[in-house]
Amino acid sequence: MTHLELSREDANYLHLRYYKDYGLAIEGLVRHHKLEDPLSYNREVDDALPLEKALSPDPELRKLLMEFDTSKARLWLFTNAYITHARRVVRLLGVDDLFEGITYCDYGSSKFVCKPHAAMFQLAEKDTGVSSADQCFFVDDSHLNCAAAQDRGWTACHFVESTEQPPAQQASKYRIRRLEELKDIFPEFFRVAST
Repeated sequence: MTHLELSREDANYLHLRYYKDYGLAIEGLVRHHKLEDPLSYNREVDDALPLEKALSPDPELRKLLMEFDTSKARLWLFTNAYITHARRVVRLLGVDDLFEGITYCDYGSSKFVCKPHAAMFQLAEKDTGVSSADQCFFVDDSHLNCAAAQDRGWTACHFVESTEQPPAQQASKYRIRRLEELKDIFPEFFRVAST
């Protein structure tokens, strides 16, 4: 990391520490290293990533999302990324047209918040217009975020990649290894297949 003059090892350590402590590395940089322009950081880091080499349309993800009955469940993105990065990722995955809206970490705000902080969950509730936390169903790959969502009264489902070891303590009531498992956990939100 050139701006802080850290070795790669130290930069990786801080990235992981800030991600664990705050849910987002950039929040630690703002708090502890006086990063004055998070939007520049976003342009130089997240927006500069060559995602086109790593992401491509995901037909299985698209099929799963299209199986949701949107008269019973609204699909909403909820991310710690800035809006430009979030939109780019879902566009590259070929699912950008399937979400009704997005709640994102606003790096341009004088005091931005991110998951797992309660204020970020409040923002998502406001953005979606839900009247009660128990109307929120949440899938995330972060143990911290799922625990915070469940503590808030949301129904949380921790997605643990098949290549990762599941944590010893479960973050929330539900834990899945494949997104398709959502159909077994929440069948009421999916269209009934015609026979």
